[in-house]
Amino acid sequence: MTRLAHRIALLGAGATLALASFAALAEPARPECIAPAKPGGGFDLTCKLAQSALMDSKALQNPMRVVYMPGGVGAVAYNAIVAQRADDANAIVAFSGGSLLNLAQGKFGKYNVNDVRWLAGIGTDYGMIAVRADSPYKTLKDLMAALKANPSQVVFGAGGTVGSQDWMKSALVAKKAGVDFKQMRYVAFEGGGETFTALLGGHVQAVSGDIGEAAPQLQAGKIRVLAVLADKRLPGDLGSIPTAKEQGYDISWPIIRGFYVGPKVSDADYAFWEKSFKKVMASPEFAKLRQNRDLYPFSMTGKELDAYVKKSVKDYQALAGEFGLIK
Repeated sequence: MTRLAHRIALLGAGATLALASFAALAEPARPECIAPAKPGGGFDLTCKLAQSALMDSKALQNPMRVVYMPGGVGAVAYNAIVAQRADDANAIVAFSGGSLLNLAQGKFGKYNVNDVRWLAGIGTDYGMIAVRADSPYKTLKDLMAALKANPSQVVFGAGGTVGSQDWMKSALVAKKAGVDFKQMRYVAFEGGGETFTALLGGHVQAVSGDIGEAAPQLQAGKIRVLAVLADKRLPGDLGSIPTAKEQGYDISWPIIRGFYVGPKVSDADYAFWEKSFKKVMASPEFAKLRQNRDLYPFSMTGKELDAYVKKSVKDYQALAGEFGLIK
């Protein structure tokens, strides 16, 4: 082979590799976001935020559809992706802090936190403790004092059963008040709407929920939020609400929202999704979309998110163990 022919062959091989690499990173032909719940609610919101952001920014040329797969606060979708669609690069699946809490308690069956590829965290809500606007409890310290003096006089209400995120928030408040969580009076409701109806009706004295769902009631002047469960005060209109930490109680409860993909999705396909989310989340347009959905900044992808998720699950396992939820 002449020197010229050799160079042409090398150039041809390089071009072939470049084209192969480009093809491997090409976007999925039928992108979909799986919301592991019925339409409406947090998982739906998370998928629609990704749908709007990725399509408006042209990160996706093909339209993304939202698919609903309810069951077990994410358990059905998790099992389906791992067992049946492990290498499906078209699908991203929404998860939340509640999903991680359930994983920590073994509620996703035989699969655990290591069985999927954690992709992107795109926003967060925070826990909060609220009372009725005319409640005698003006501060979190007031509520803690009443709870310590007589645990039976403070009934907590929330949209989750024992072991759920909202139950955990109530149990942590009881713990910080020096009250055994088994003495805590707690009523579980179907969702935030029923919970606030019970609070306004005087059937419960306090609500442990999310600041996002409490905002409309707060703006209407019907409730008082005693504390937001964040490390620092929230930006904007909610900045006047003190954190539990600044009132002397080390309770923080972020509720992150994000996505994972199947365990056998190729590195190239994973890289396409990760780069797309990184680019989108860096834009001011995304910040507006996130704010419109009552979420706060949380942007994390790839290995950083993987480490965060696994640490969170480990922390939840320790907490669940303290409350006798797992052995």
